Amino acid sequence: MGSWQTLRITQVTHTNIHLCFPQLSPTTQKRLVKKSLIETCKTFSELGALWLWQNDRVLRLVQKVSGETYLQQALQKGKGVILLTPHLGAWELAGLYASAHYPLTALYRPPKLQGLHDLIHAARTRTGGRFVATDKTGVRALYYALRRGQIVGILPDQVPSETGSGIFVPFFEVQTYTMVLVSRLARKTGATVIFTFAERLSTQAGFHIHFLQAPAKMATDNLEMSVSALNQGIEKCVRKNPTQYQWSYKRFKRRPEGVASVY
Repeated sequence: MGSWQTLRITQVTHTNIHLCFPQLSPTTQKRLVKKSLIETCKTFSELGALWLWQNDRVLRLVQKVSGETYLQQALQKGKGVILLTPHLGAWELAGLYASAHYPLTALYRPPKLQGLHDLIHAARTRTGGRFVATDKTGVRALYYALRRGQIVGILPDQVPSETGSGIFVPFFEVQTYTMVLVSRLARKTGATVIFTFAERLSTQAGFHIHFLQAPAKMATDNLEMSVSALNQGIEKCVRKNPTQYQWSYKRFKRRPEGVASVY
């Protein structure tokens, strides 16, 4: 990683933490930034193992699983499950664990480099998951999987790229452009929304997979309330281990009209 990339990541991390935790003292914010950058380095360094190790070796990294009964009970309803994986901890491992144990169809935004695309796609599908592009065909595949009572996977904290695919709602009390896809999927199919993430344990101790129920208001017909509840669910996950969230991502790069850029 070049020095300019390191500087950019540091600056974005500092900006995001300052915006989301204004109640913390400058010293505490600085400490959180430092810990976050360490965890970001861990995220990059472990990708080779998560992408290339044999399935059984990777899955043995999972030392503990909490809340999986929420997922299993939701599947029994027969209307499918929308499994949301924020960029927290080892999200690659969370996807591999889910697809190894359940029928999973997940959205995937292919990288521009073909070689990298082939590597990542092969890595993510090797435990049985199906990954579809983030386009209309991919969205139709999600609806089809839910109607069969299966699981669909979405990374819910990416900034939507298309106009009309998101609305501004609070995230850590910051107005944030947030996808409406999850709310529309849940409303049209009756699927249950579940959050999951893989918490990185202490050095060489493996990972802890968490499954959490979504806020009840995610099921409302009011789009703004539902999308707000989506961000509340992401916040709940992040607050369990804020140092492992991807604060280096420009989550607030799109601002409401008339509001200045923060980056």
